[in-house]
Amino acid sequence: MSEEKTEKNINLTLLVWRQPNAEAKGTMQTYAAENISTDMSFLEMLDVVNEGLIKSSADPIEFDSDCREGICGTCGVVINGQAHGPQRATTVCQLHMRNFKNGDKIYIEPLRSKAFPVVKDLVIDRSAFDRIITAGGFISVNTGGTPDANSIPIPKANSDMAMDAAACIGCGACVAACPNASASLFTSAKISHLALLPQGQVERKQRAQSMVDQMDKEGFGDCSNVGECEAACPKEISISNIARMKREYIKAVLS
Repeated sequence: MSEEKTEKNINLTLLVWRQPNAEAKGTMQTYAAENISTDMSFLEMLDVVNEGLIKSSADPIEFDSDCREGICGTCGVVINGQAHGPQRATTVCQLHMRNFKNGDKIYIEPLRSKAFPVVKDLVIDRSAFDRIITAGGFISVNTGGTPDANSIPIPKANSDMAMDAAACIGCGACVAACPNASASLFTSAKISHLALLPQGQVERKQRAQSMVDQMDKEGFGDCSNVGECEAACPKEISISNIARMKREYIKAVLS
């Protein structure tokens, strides 16, 4: 059997959203990405393009990144209409150029949402997420020293669901993918992982109401069960958390 041959170096055409600041009107600009190794990550490809722009005294493309290990989520952009690009459960920094073909045209835009204003080019302001967390995504009870791992009995089903929800990295892909620009998946993940654990019970009702109210205050839309948020999430957070969030909120409001 013959193996499919993969090109090691490819040439691409990039159409990148350029916006000098939050007040300016942005436009798509075209750049050539030449002799790009298919072993590179998407961000490494942008680094190469930026090196060329800097050498020609042009303004480099601004984009966010930090860990480049799929942990922090700051690298999130929209690639060809898909948040984080074509590979499921993968952040942009872990998306490799072997997912593209020689001659491809790639559209690169920031994560779009009124609640995520553009700072410059592909960089957005995600501080709305920080304010949602500040509203209640924490445990303020002083529990003293760290208890032994087995001293607090937690059903395995609950611990598994809590840890799955806690995997959310707050990248904002769910908001960009949702037709309503809803932050329900993010907010519900943060509410769920504490609601499912004993440590989160004391402030459970207050947490749900405060975080949902803050989410609405930030201008995010509501969930209409389209499911695009789950499909775009690099950590595959389940939309079942949204149902739990709504139950938690109703209980908090009616109690």
